[in-house]
Order: sequence, then structure tokens, then C-alpha cells
Amino acid sequence: MSAEAGPATAGARDGAVRRVRLPADRRTPAAARAVVRSVLTESHLDELANEALLLTTELTTNAVEHAGTELDVEVVADEIGLTVTVSDFAPGSGDELTVGDRNDSTEINEVSVRGRGLLLVDHFASRWGTTYLPTGKGVWFRLDRPGVDPPAAGTVGESTPASAGPPTGTDRSAPSASAMSELMQTAPDLYADDPLPDFAASLLSRVAEMVGAAGGTIRLDRGDGQGSQVLARFGRPPRPGSELLRVPLTVHRPYAGELELDAAPSAYAQPLAVLTAERLSLHLENDRLRRADVRRQVWLTFLAEASELLAQSLDVDLTMALVPQLVVPRLGQWCAVHTADEWGRLRLAAASHADESMLPQLHKVLAETGPDSIQARLREASRSAAQIPLGGPMEGFAVPLIARGQRLGTLAVGRHQRHRHDPDEVAVLEDVARRAALAIENARIHAERRRVAQTLQQSLLPPVLPVVDGIGFAAEYVPTGDDAEVGGDFYDVVPLPDGRWLVVIGDVSGKGVQAAAVTGLVRDVIRVLVGDGKPLPEVLARLNETLVERGGGRYCTLALAAVGPGEGDRLAVSLHLAGHDRPVLLAGAGGAEFVGAGGTALGLLDTITSPTAEITLAPGDSLIFYTDGVTERRRGRELFGTDRLRDAAAPLAGYSADVVAARLRAAAINFSVEPPRDDIAVLVLRNDAT
Repeated sequence: MSAEAGPATAGARDGAVRRVRLPADRRTPAAARAVVRSVLTESHLDELANEALLLTTELTTNAVEHAGTELDVEVVADEIGLTVTVSDFAPGSGDELTVGDRNDSTEINEVSVRGRGLLLVDHFASRWGTTYLPTGKGVWFRLDRPGVDPPAAGTVGESTPASAGPPTGTDRSAPSASAMSELMQTAPDLYADDPLPDFAASLLSRVAEMVGAAGGTIRLDRGDGQGSQVLARFGRPPRPGSELLRVPLTVHRPYAGELELDAAPSAYAQPLAVLTAERLSLHLENDRLRRADVRRQVWLTFLAEASELLAQSLDVDLTMALVPQLVVPRLGQWCAVHTADEWGRLRLAAASHADESMLPQLHKVLAETGPDSIQARLREASRSAAQIPLGGPMEGFAVPLIARGQRLGTLAVGRHQRHRHDPDEVAVLEDVARRAALAIENARIHAERRRVAQTLQQSLLPPVLPVVDGIGFAAEYVPTGDDAEVGGDFYDVVPLPDGRWLVVIGDVSGKGVQAAAVTGLVRDVIRVLVGDGKPLPEVLARLNETLVERGGGRYCTLALAAVGPGEGDRLAVSLHLAGHDRPVLLAGAGGAEFVGAGGTALGLLDTITSPTAEITLAPGDSLIFYTDGVTERRRGRELFGTDRLRDAAAPLAGYSADVVAARLRAAAINFSVEPPRDDIAVLVLRNDAT
């Protein structure tokens, strides 16, 4: 709409004129009223005081709240009336405002959405309009004395907008300013838990008494599946066939409602009912926004908790079983997760229903095939990567599960028991689907890493230990708490060309693939060198040269023990330590002690030292090798330590190698409730001669 010209002041030379600039704060309406009141008194227009002060309050309050700039208030009085103009300095398009027309209900409804106070201006003012200036805009109104015909356009110095209507004073059936003010001053209790019912009842009773209605009802549908509910009621229900005054509440979806009065829609009752509906609608909008904000906060909390739960699970089956439990019943009556294989075929992974007795029927419906089946819609959702509605008998919709560009399957959700999903719930479900897909993909990746780590770890350890007459071998191995990592601990038992057996246990620094590569290198070099008949000191020296040349900062501690027949039924052990902890000699007759001499770890220096210790094992004696994962097992700040290992081994004298290894493993594991931070390896060599 084009801008209308504002009122001029040339015709007011015989009257009073006041102009004042006021700040944009809560005191401005009171200051503006004081200016208007002084002009009314000076011009003997006291009969216009109620309407003039009410409309001045509405215009200045509206400008303070929406413009946020300083205001210019101009008051012009003449012999037949008063003109008040409120101008702000907020930039804006001329299409944003309109000239009011009391008799054009369509335009007033449009204005009421933007400024409900303009309804009062339209009702009481003889004429009103807007003025657009380069610096801002102004809203003005004109009040004429009751019973005085307004002059023709231009005779009082103001342009008359095309929408000008008859003076307010000539409409004797219109409600008074005091009646309108009474409704405007009715406000809800700010300290009540739910002020809307009492506020609605108060408004309804006031307007019903004003218009003489025998009864009235305010109905509200919040769009929550409960349908239209009575928010407030007054008097008796309307009699069949009686004429009713109905005014819709101007609220946004999903809210809807109406005000109903058992009264005829007269020129007096209609404006009061409209004003009541507008007043209530404003607070209903606040209630809708407050509830929407609370609901969004609840959904954000739900999504955060769901993300935390999904992130804690690295098991694929457990993750997929968890998703329906999160959705039902908060977001639907039922939920099903289907996974897609490499050929796009769907498989039901998990399902849940709010009524457990309905699960068999749900599984049956989900298994049905055909062009109109739910399976077909699920395949369409998976292929198109878009949300697909599901028809009966299990109404709902399907959301694709997509993570890192991979289509993993679908998440199907059934509708609520009482209502369809609203846009917020659909958005939350789509967010849940994205998080679930990412959690499933992470679990799959972790499962694959775990399989690779286990396969690689098993390749570094002997599948079984050899069975040798008169010699018992036993080993226990516990990987680190992260089963997707490859440890650096290893052990081996290798036959020597001279008929003896070589017992090997070692620990490569670090974890992961790089540590596993060094572990494999050490193991293979030892097997090759001892297979060529190299003596153990030379084996250690060449292995050290290999690690030093390889670089990378990896080093290795190693214990080598060549065991073979000794005198009589004894075993002769030649022990070499390269930076490794000394083994424990467990005597068959009782007692445990450390044996051997320490040496230099491999891969750190160009030359190493590794003294040879000759040990004799009598029948029943055991030699216990271990890695630092045993001695460095933590319980808070306390370590398991070598002394505790020796003390744990002492009572095991006389037991077989298998029992000794298992008991020491259990002692180390049970020392702390935390998962192992390092690999635990125990290797036992025992003289089984009888």
C-alpha cells in the first residue's frame, strides 16, 4: 500500500500545538499523556480526555516496544478536536504499515497481527493513519468533539486517508473507553504456575457481563492430540438454536481456538469480543512459545542423553538394539531398525513396541513382502535416502540410516497412539536416525579393528606350545583393555638344532601396528638365527644391530632360555636377559627367588651386554617368565611389583606349569578392578621328571 500523507498543522493556528521529543523507555507513555492532558485542558477539550489518553498510551507504548528509538510526539488542538502524532526514527519499508479503516475487518485483522493496540485506535479515533518520512515513520489519530461533523479534507489542515470512517462520537452503540480499558487492564497472575485458565475465566466473565451474555466458553486446541479443550466457561451452556457470537483466537499452529458468547453479534458486543480474543491470544502465543521452548530444551536433553548412550556402545548388535528402546514410547508406538547388506537387502536387526503383546504382529507385518508392503517402503527409503511415509496397518514413516555417505539401513517409527508426529518430533527422529547411523558405523569400524587386532595378535603368538617329554610349558596372555589395539608382548618356544628348546619372552615398546611390526621382526629374526645354529649371544647382538639400523625409536626387552637335559633327571637352563625382568625360580620343595643377571635392552645402543646365567632345575622346579604388564599392574598409585609376584608364586610349589601360569595371571588381574593398561604375559617352564 502506498504511504498516506500525515496531518498538517496549518489549520491549528487558532488552537494549541505541543511538540516534544521523548526517550524510548517505560516512562515515555506517562510523559506523552501529560503533554496531551495539558493541551486538552488549555483547549477545553476535556470530554475527549479518556479516549485521547488511552490512544496516546497505545501508540507510544507500541513505538517504544517495536521501534526502540527516540519518539517525537506532536499534539495539535483546534476548536472541534485533537490530533496526536507519534513518530519514531526506525528505518522500514512503507509496505510494513497500513492506514487503519474501522469498517474494513480484513485490514484490521491484518493490522492486529502486527500491533494489537491499533484495534483501539481504529475503534475510538475519528480518523487515523501513518506518515512515512526519510528518517522514520509516524502514526497519528484524530478525535473530534461528539456531535460535530468532521470538516472536509484539508479544512483543518490534515489530509484525510481514503479509509476515513465516521467519527467515533456519532456511534452511540459502540462500547465506551472505560469498558475497553477494563478489558485491557485485566492481566494474568505472574506468580501462578499456570495463569492461563484463571486469566481466561476472568476475561470471559468480564466481557460476558459487559455484553449481557447468558454464558460463554473459550476453547483451545494445543495440537497435542487431546483435541479441543474448554479453557474457561461462564454461565450456562447456550440453548439450542440461540444466536451465538463466535470470535476465533488469533494464535499460530498448532494452537487453535475460539471465543463463544451466548449473545447477539451487535455493534457493541462484537468489538468487545474481538478485543477479548486478542488479549487472550497474545498470552496464548506467549504460552505456546514458552511450551515450545521447554519442549525443545527437553528434546535437546533427550538427544544429548541418546548420543551419550549410543557412544558408550561399541558393539554392533547392542547399538542396534538400543535405538528402538530410545524411541519407544517417547517418539512413537513402535520402532524397527533394519540393516542393509552389500546388495541392498534389508534385515530386521531390532524392534520394539510400547505394547509387548503386539511384537509378534509387528514382526509379522515387517516380514511381509509385496509392492504395497512395509518392506517395499523401507527399501524405497533406503534407496532414495529420503523420508518415506508408511501406510496401514502400522502407520508411521521410515528414515534412512546414513553415516559417512554409506547407506546402512532404515529406522522405521510408528505414529503416536493419539496423534501424528508434529514437525519438532519429526526433526528429532531424523536427528536420532543420524546419530544412530553414526553409532552403528562406529561400532562396525571398531568391530573390524578388533578382528584385525586379534588376528594380528594371534599371528605373533604360537597357536600351541610343544609337548616335550619331561618338560612342561604353559603360558597365559591377557591383551590390554583396548581389545582393538595390538600389544607388544610376545612369547615363543622354538626347537634348537642341538635338540634343546629355546624359551623366548619379550616386550616391544609401545602398542599398535608399529609395535606389532617390530614384534614380528624380532620373532622371525630369532627363529632364523637359532635355526642356523647361531649361539644365543650372537643372536642377541645381531638382533640389536637390526633394531638399531631400523630406527623408529622402538626397543625391545628379551629373555632367552635354552633348556635341555642335565645330569640325571635335572634340566640345564642357559639364561640370557636383554633388559628384561629376572625370572622367578620356584623350587619344587618350596621357596621362590629371582635368578639371572640383567642386560642391555635391544635397539637402544650399538653394543649390548647380556651375561649368561646357568640354572639347574630339579624335578618339580619351575622357572617363571613374565612381562612388565604383570609387575606394573596398578591399583591407584600402588603397583603389583616384583615382590608381590614372588610372594604369589611361592605357595604354588609342586603345581603343574598350567596351574602356576593360571594362578599368577589371576593374581595380577584381581589386583585391580581396572582393565589392564598393558599386555600381561606369563610363561612357565617346569621340570616334569618324576
